[in-house]
Amino acid sequence: MSELNQQQRTDIVRYRMENARNTLAEVEFQINNGFYNTAVNRMYYACYYAVCALLIANKIQTKSHDGARQMFSLHFVKTGIVSKEYGRFYSNLFEERTTGDYEDLFDHDLASCKELYPMVKEFVATLLHIGEEWLKDNQVK
Repeated sequence: MSELNQQQRTDIVRYRMENARNTLAEVEFQINNGFYNTAVNRMYYACYYAVCALLIANKIQTKSHDGARQMFSLHFVKTGIVSKEYGRFYSNLFEERTTGDYEDLFDHDLASCKELYPMVKEFVATLLHIGEEWLKDNQVK
């Protein structure tokens, strides 16, 4: 991604935050209909979009999911902006999503989804709050 001007960055941050909200809204349908691997996938992506919004807001570029995790940890967890618990949770959720998407003979179940989902909602809400504060502080004139 080339250097973005303030308006472009703001637009992309808003877009990623909306993607996080919309993706999170899909999760209950997936769980209620027994699509547990898809539910975990959507949980991860809701978090990923929220993470990407913060990275973009702070002019931090990544080219991969692993890069996003590393930069989130470096710039948000290690600095105390978000808790270490959130850092561990996001890494664990990445592993859970990867397992559900790519491992043969593995399926998530209702119990694992119900365990992950409350923390996903909290994680996304926290990051979106940080993003909303950034948007307020960085309104394009």
